[in-house]
Amino acid sequence: MKKEREDWMRLYHKTLKGLEIMIDVQRMVKNIKKMAEEANTTITEVEGLVLVASINNRTINATNIAQISENL
Repeated sequence: MKKEREDWMRLYHKTLKGLEIMIDVQRMVKNIKKMAEEANTTITEVEGLVLVASINNRTINATNIAQISENL
């Protein structure tokens, strides 16, 4: 009877340890998802800045070409 109780206790503690590990993994996945969302937001902001810079560059180039043409 004592051995059976010890076996059940070992199984119980092993099960608890497994649950703790699963909870830790879920926490890590949640943190990774949060970091991925933040990275996605940053990438979107950078894409917007690159687009604005590209538009500004085209405008400046067109203006410079027009001024050069007028000077000729």
